[in-house]
Amino acid sequence: MQIESITAQKEKRKVAFISVLAAIFITVGKLIIGLMTGSLGILSEALHSALDFVAAVITYFAVKVSAKPADKEHPYGHGKFENLSASIETLLLLVTCIWIIYESIHRLLSGKVVIEVNKWSYIVVIASIIIDYSRSRALMKAAKKYNSQALEADALHFSTDIYSSIVVLIGLVCANFHIYIADSIAALIVAAIVIFIAYRIGKQSIDVLLDKTSPEMIKKVNKILKDLPGIHTFHDVKIRTSGAYTFVDLNIHVASHITIEEAHEISTNVEKTICNAIERCEVHVHAEPEEAH
Repeated sequence: MQIESITAQKEKRKVAFISVLAAIFITVGKLIIGLMTGSLGILSEALHSALDFVAAVITYFAVKVSAKPADKEHPYGHGKFENLSASIETLLLLVTCIWIIYESIHRLLSGKVVIEVNKWSYIVVIASIIIDYSRSRALMKAAKKYNSQALEADALHFSTDIYSSIVVLIGLVCANFHIYIADSIAALIVAAIVIFIAYRIGKQSIDVLLDKTSPEMIKKVNKILKDLPGIHTFHDVKIRTSGAYTFVDLNIHVASHITIEEAHEISTNVEKTICNAIERCEVHVHAEPEEAH
């Protein structure tokens, strides 16, 4: 299996670690201001950010463990640890939603909510948006560069915070005009955003853990095989992913009169062509004579 370079491992760990520090700063700031003002919107954001901190820590260790090379007990490597961490992050997001929805509905039904909005309310929310934007961009860039689902899940966490913080900011503006109900409504909108992101992350991670094959990837490999010389037919194309890596197994049929060396050359060409088209890919080809089919 292709081993990730030390430089790549360091870059992934660095961006994950900085995200942990950013999550700590944002969480503490929102919690302090939320308790000072009594804003459910800010408190819900603080809880959301606290779980983001936990998720960022999980991501950091997931990236570290997934970089380990394959061994006898893990012949496909440790890449799925990233997918597992993404699933855990999904559960954390859903836990956030339960509390936000419960508290929001309680406040809406009671109607007894007074929020003390001050300049620090705006400072912490706006600062949060700026930090979340920079972290989500850095994480997504690294996620795409190294095909890391753990970093992508972390990026989605921070991008979710951007939208939810904007909603909370609107709620604070309304509270300035004594429209306190807007704060609870803002919190419910935050919960809706979080549920959507949780579904997206969860579905993707579970699909990988269950070895679900991407139809687009199958079409891509089939197209490659149809255009390669020396292949009469092919079948049993199987594709699975593990973290950043893709594994392809397939059978090809070659002419029965060619030598073993020639059949090996055709198989090697198949492997190289697919690996050139799909990054971080390992291909296993089984060649058999056409008449034996």
